[in-house]
Amino acid sequence: MKKTIIIVVIIVVALFMVYSLFKGTYNTMVQNGEQVDSQWAQVENVYQRRADLIPNLVNTVKGFAAQEQEVLIGVVEARAKATSVNLNAENLTEANMKAFQQAQEGLSGALSRLMVVVEKYPELKSNQNFLELQSQLEGTENRITVERMKFNETTRTYNTYIKSFPQNMLAGMFGFAVKPYFEATAGAETPPKVEF
Repeated sequence: MKKTIIIVVIIVVALFMVYSLFKGTYNTMVQNGEQVDSQWAQVENVYQRRADLIPNLVNTVKGFAAQEQEVLIGVVEARAKATSVNLNAENLTEANMKAFQQAQEGLSGALSRLMVVVEKYPELKSNQNFLELQSQLEGTENRITVERMKFNETTRTYNTYIKSFPQNMLAGMFGFAVKPYFEATAGAETPPKVEF
């Protein structure tokens, strides 16, 4: 009788320890995954802010640089392409992330060309509406950089946790997968040439 009670107690303690391990590991994976999703939403938020500023910027430039229609159309088309690539927390794969980044880089390139055109129009550079929009756009670009950095830090925490032992065994069992990072684009180490 005494042996049976000891065996039952040992089994109950062992089951409780296994339950605690599974529960703690699973809950931490969920929390870390939610942090990645939340940070991704913030990245999307600042990209949307940029997309919302562009029509105002284009309309302001239009009034001064009507003959630069090709550049303005390029910005509008790049914005449309960038906003058409929808990437949410559920489909954060490396391929989807690359497509999203390419669309955003196209928009950044179009905005850079627009700023080169702006240099040709001194009266535009002194227009208060344009200066305010340019300032907001620069601030938004800085926010994008900060939020992308925070996303990568959050993703690193999540990925490190689910790749560590014994979490790696449980992560696969519960369907937790590694999330991709934002990466620098090819040629990002080379500064752009601006010619007038």
